[in-house]
Amino acid sequence: MPELPEVEVVRRGLARWAAGRPVSGVEVLDARSTRRHDGGPAAFESQLTGRRLTAPERRGKYLWVPLAAPGGMALVAHLGMSGQLLISSPETPAQRHLRIRVLLEDPVGQGPDAPDAEPALELRFVDQRIFGGLFLDPLVPSADRADQLLPASVAHIARDPLDPYFDADSVHVRLRARKTGIKRALLDQGLVSGIGNIYADEALWRARLHYARPTETLNRGESARLLAAVRDVMEDALSQGGTSFDSLYVNVNGESGYFERSLNVYGQAGRPCPRCAAEHRDTVIVKDRFMNRSSAYCPRCQPVPRRARW
Repeated sequence: MPELPEVEVVRRGLARWAAGRPVSGVEVLDARSTRRHDGGPAAFESQLTGRRLTAPERRGKYLWVPLAAPGGMALVAHLGMSGQLLISSPETPAQRHLRIRVLLEDPVGQGPDAPDAEPALELRFVDQRIFGGLFLDPLVPSADRADQLLPASVAHIARDPLDPYFDADSVHVRLRARKTGIKRALLDQGLVSGIGNIYADEALWRARLHYARPTETLNRGESARLLAAVRDVMEDALSQGGTSFDSLYVNVNGESGYFERSLNVYGQAGRPCPRCAAEHRDTVIVKDRFMNRSSAYCPRCQPVPRRARW
């Protein structure tokens, strides 16, 4: 599943190309991609047609586009493992695995012959594995800020480290109460959102913490260092368009990010630790099995704690 930087790249693309545009038509090509919508594909098509998209929003890995008045609803995108939101010309041949197409008209509502009119575009949902989808969801107040609305399906998701209202002190207190391994805690979207396997490994390496470090042993300085590392690695990834593997995680123009070239530990097992190499040491990155996936770390920079929580 794409992590925060990849989803934020898509959000920015939608803000540039889709915000303010009215929906003049919707075509669901695969009903499975609207299985989360009440009423199925026919209801999704009719309820979205005629609505205007506003500025897209995101919390962690979750992305949605509120609809203009009459408000109270949002178009939610669940990208799953391979979902992509692409902006295309209506004349562009259909991409392989195209599941839904949404026709977007000129954002200022002018006729096609007006001198300043912008061409119609299509928002296309492409999904190879069909784990994701689009659906309409009512907006509800955020639990900690009544003036902030978010989809009901996202209400349980915690704020992410790039959120201006993210509370690092509160996260520290909740981490200490968890009594689990630090990486397990980082992957819990109800504690802190947006972090997946890639950026958990990268942030833990930057913070010099082993993934099995018990959360209850973290002092305030260590948790602050870790959360700062999470924020920094995500900002670095964003500056490079995110991390793309197998051409799955792309922006709305279909372009891949290239943060993969800057990964220090994730996918680097058997290679020298960059930090140790800079200190003329020959430590190599190792990989352990972890929660049906893996964890990569440097055994020198991130020593296994005595009371590890695997």
